[in-house]
Amino acid sequence: MIQLIRQPVRLGPEGPQVLDDLPALPEGREETIAYRILNAHNTASGGSMKLKFDSLISHDITYVGVIQTARASGLKEFPLPYVLTNCHNSLCAVGGTINRDDHMFGMSACEKYGGIFVPANQSVIHSYARETLSGCGRMVLGSDSHTRYGALGTLGVGEGGGELVKQLLGRTYDITPPEVVAVWLKGRVRHGVGPQDIALALVGAVFSNGFVKNKVLEFVGPGVEALSIDFRNGVDVMTTETACLTSVWRTDGEVEKYFRIHGRPEDYRTLNPGAGACYDGAVVIDLDAIEPMIAFPFHPSNVYSIREFLEHPEDILDEVERKAQTQIANPNLRLDLKSKLRGGRFRVDQADIAGCSGGSFENLVHAARIMDGKAIPNEFFTMSVYPASGPVLMELLRTGAAGKLISAGAILKPSFCGPCFGAGDVPSNGSIAIRHTTRNFPNREGSKPKENQMASVALMDARSIAATAVNGGWLTPATEADYDDSVPEYRYDGTLYAKTVYNGFGRPKPETELRLGPNITDWPEMIALQKNALLEVASVIPDSVTTTDELIPSGDTSSYRSNPIRMADFTLSRRDPAYVVRAKAVQDLERCRQSGRLSQELEDLARRVREKTGFHGDNDAFLRETCFGSVVCSKRPGDGSAREQAASCQRVLGGLANICVEYATKRYRSNLVNWGMIPFTWDGDPAERFSPGDLIFIPGIYEAVRSLAPQVSAWLLPADGPAREITLHMKGLSQEEASIILAGCLINYYAGADN
Repeated sequence: MIQLIRQPVRLGPEGPQVLDDLPALPEGREETIAYRILNAHNTASGGSMKLKFDSLISHDITYVGVIQTARASGLKEFPLPYVLTNCHNSLCAVGGTINRDDHMFGMSACEKYGGIFVPANQSVIHSYARETLSGCGRMVLGSDSHTRYGALGTLGVGEGGGELVKQLLGRTYDITPPEVVAVWLKGRVRHGVGPQDIALALVGAVFSNGFVKNKVLEFVGPGVEALSIDFRNGVDVMTTETACLTSVWRTDGEVEKYFRIHGRPEDYRTLNPGAGACYDGAVVIDLDAIEPMIAFPFHPSNVYSIREFLEHPEDILDEVERKAQTQIANPNLRLDLKSKLRGGRFRVDQADIAGCSGGSFENLVHAARIMDGKAIPNEFFTMSVYPASGPVLMELLRTGAAGKLISAGAILKPSFCGPCFGAGDVPSNGSIAIRHTTRNFPNREGSKPKENQMASVALMDARSIAATAVNGGWLTPATEADYDDSVPEYRYDGTLYAKTVYNGFGRPKPETELRLGPNITDWPEMIALQKNALLEVASVIPDSVTTTDELIPSGDTSSYRSNPIRMADFTLSRRDPAYVVRAKAVQDLERCRQSGRLSQELEDLARRVREKTGFHGDNDAFLRETCFGSVVCSKRPGDGSAREQAASCQRVLGGLANICVEYATKRYRSNLVNWGMIPFTWDGDPAERFSPGDLIFIPGIYEAVRSLAPQVSAWLLPADGPAREITLHMKGLSQEEASIILAGCLINYYAGADN
């Protein structure tokens, strides 16, 4: 079904062939589609790539922070098209920012700086980007991890807000030249198999082994031309879950037709690998062999075929529940999926087809065809569908597909990303939902373990979701459904956007006053790194992977998105509720140190560290030259969302560093750096070495960062036991990254006179 080739390859008529001439790899990589696009956007020669993008895009969980950071760093106007969508308009008044306050801020910012504002419920972020920003050979940077438009020949990169700020200030996106992996598609998908099935099979094959981490996926092969554009988009957006950097596809007549339908024929050009193109590895996918899939909690890579699952449900659920239990923070809760089994059948409680992956025209047409003339169960089961954009909804209405869905009992809702991150259709306690969305991380669907509420999500394709819904909620693959899988011709009507979207690019109005609601606040002051650092371990997370949803929960916490101080109180709240208290205690000591109010606790702490480590100097020198901060220790943090709050909330609470074996994604490491936190790595399992309350003293950290030292010697002072020396790594720090850390954060760095 899926084959991984872990050696450099060239493409032959029958597929990837192992490359015998290894010296040809660097030159051959330049002939890939990916490198032709990257090189066209690279402003540097040799070494690190310094990229400038064609456009930017953010949604309403992230754009306030981006603009506030850019304002504090000297922003005058948007120098390139910057789109603000309002598709994450979550939980309008649950304790935090009222949505409309953020939207008024965004609209006023688009007037003031010359941006593009897409009102709520007009489109989800990535549908709008596909419809209006994409173009063969372009690059788009978005503050959402699913920024993927590769099926349209566009390199989309999802990053934290700090990277968008750099583009807004005329700076560059700096990366080490990435490896490229060919994804060779062959064959044709069978009846009842959809894009989510291909995507989940791919994620299951490459995520846990890190095969494509931080690499570019390039989709090629004869199987591409057999897929529609909606199908390709549905696979492409899920490449984020493989931990790759970005993805791109060869283009053809289907892509040309897409741009013609969307009134932009000039944005098409043929993209194919050049003669002699070489890749750092390959994934071969036999489309004929892919079956309807299901990804059980708590990760899109936890994948089985539905057939395989229904043949061995108890054995598989035993394993699913065992693994899930290690990720549930509340020891009083357990994931109980076996209770959903009845005579070898598995019954679900809720269904959703939504967002950038599920809400496409083609997915919903297929669902409508499967559900036509049938009905969903009318007890303990609900189903909602969310078209991805206004134009998609208009076509579903015109073709009659919307009517078929509604008459079957599905609830038709407006364009919205909420079901993907817990801001819509939160399941009841003990329920499991099946969703064609992007993620199923712990509690991402909105349940609250602190309040003894537990629910979960399994990911599936829209086709099998529809088949399951009309089969009484009993899990059913769409290959068993008899339906017409043809799709009517899509007609795009852009007049809706012409009527509702504000486009001020190139026409800033600097006299416009920003509309600041009462919960929209500036970032707190963050001091520069000092000569030495004393870290207190505030949390140790033993999980094999820590998602950004665990670092800063999505859902109701997002209502505080525009108030950094209040948002920070939710940091690690679902994974380690004691973290905030510990971090604030360290922060209080640092504030005392900065103010010169030397309490007895500070004096005793300084004396203890000096005596244990042999620090040369008295207490006054130690306290004058040493900044205090908290640190989070984990194995692989940062999988998932690009939301910079995963790092900025730690920084707002006085965090100075993370220590881990490796970072799950480049974007999380970038977020740490942009908020002035040191991205340490460690040779070993942090959970076996560090404990909450341990102190780590790093003498000379300022000079080590300034000189780009690859490692630094430190002292570990356990809460119990003798002090001992340890080595922490700072691999791959660039000069600009070091300067940001030394300054204390990106805002401070840009405020410097020499920058």
